[in-house]
Amino acid sequence: MQAVGIVVEYNPFHNGHAYHLKQAKKVAQADIVIAVMSGTFLQRGEPAMVDKWTRTKMALAGDVDIVIELPYVYSTAPASDFAKGAISLLSAVGCESFAFGSEDGSIQPFLNTFELIDHNRSEYDTLIKESLKTGASYPKSLHYAYEQLSQKFPAPYIDLAQPNNILGFHYLEAAKSLGSHIKPLTIPRIAAGYHDVLKEDSSIASATGIRKALASTSSLQSVQNVVPESTFDLLADWYNKYNHFASWERFWPLLQFTIIRHTPSELTRYAEVTEGIENAIVKAAKTSNSFNSFMEKIKSKRYTWTRLQRMITHIYTGFTKEQLQSFEQPTFIRLLGMSSKGQTYLGKQKKDIELPLISRVAATNDAMLAIDIHAAELYNLSIEQGTKDRPLPKDYQTPPIRC
Repeated sequence: MQAVGIVVEYNPFHNGHAYHLKQAKKVAQADIVIAVMSGTFLQRGEPAMVDKWTRTKMALAGDVDIVIELPYVYSTAPASDFAKGAISLLSAVGCESFAFGSEDGSIQPFLNTFELIDHNRSEYDTLIKESLKTGASYPKSLHYAYEQLSQKFPAPYIDLAQPNNILGFHYLEAAKSLGSHIKPLTIPRIAAGYHDVLKEDSSIASATGIRKALASTSSLQSVQNVVPESTFDLLADWYNKYNHFASWERFWPLLQFTIIRHTPSELTRYAEVTEGIENAIVKAAKTSNSFNSFMEKIKSKRYTWTRLQRMITHIYTGFTKEQLQSFEQPTFIRLLGMSSKGQTYLGKQKKDIELPLISRVAATNDAMLAIDIHAAELYNLSIEQGTKDRPLPKDYQTPPIRC
């Protein structure tokens, strides 16, 4: 059975994702699709709007055959490490190829871009350092270095200012650095860009646009045309139970408490918290009555919103620099859900899977997995405030979903 892998967050699963799935399977000529999906906290440093079990159900209803979890260590990491964790897992589970959505939509410019940077790595790194010295953020410095190189060696390259192109480049880079034989494929994004707002007459919208629409209107009907019926029903069921979707704004009381209970120097032990920002974080937490006002106080030219959110995520979950440095690669494959075809694939492939395949979490002792469980417990704690009669599934007790 031929398997194509995809890297997803499904926050939430929408019609654009359904198109990507169909095209990935077609282009790869694959029998099944395996999705490695972020758990409770995501790459941009924010809680998923609904938990991973609800999003697993969305994925399976959308024709994904196997859903495995991208551990917290990677799901909340900068793009290069996020990609490395995801591609490692897709390789380990036996995918012959992986397919990603991109603004470019053609694989050759990605290959050209990788060769450009790989063959000029020393100059590229020097240009980044020069830009950082001017006070530019790290993402802007990366883009500056890339633009300088691409002007010197003209060829069809990707636009590394586009978010999906950036991730796609890092997927390709990860596969090369890991020495994996997994083949890269890309599917062009259609209709909606990553940051586009919801349009009334469109059946395709970005996940960002969907979340913004739900946050501003609190009306599920506003997104009904841009998500599959199964996603709509699962979102409705969640909202009926908890009366809100997860966000840092909802998590703010517990987050504020978590920050204030630390001294500034104590905050520096957490992953991605760089020296100098800790005083601003504590000061802002003490004087802010919302997450957004808190973020506006600490945002600066040096720190992007995303980078700050990742710092905040690690403070909230208690994930330290020491923990981060103790992991070099994924240590397991956690199964979240599977279709009957997915179950058949795993049965045939079991002996060739390169990492332990975990379905019974309570019976497993793994340091990286323990971080995932802890993060899920803290996520649940904020969701369940005021709704104790409707508890979320306990992460360590929940078996893989079958459909």
